[in-house]
Amino acid sequence: MGAEHGMLTGTLFAFATALGFGLALILFAGIREQLALAKVPEAMKGTPIALLTAGLLAMAFMGFSGVV
Repeated sequence: MGAEHGMLTGTLFAFATALGFGLALILFAGIREQLALAKVPEAMKGTPIALLTAGLLAMAFMGFSGVV
């Protein structure tokens, strides 16, 4: 943030960032819980499926970059 932004803008950016991060955590937790119930191949259990899921979520959130 540069000098042209005030305290209100900084506070709004901080709140929106925290809200987005919280949304990502909730989505990731929900997906991991669904994966615990799904039939996942033995080679993909644990860290590999978590990294794949995180990558897919990152690509999904990249779609929001053009919204604002």
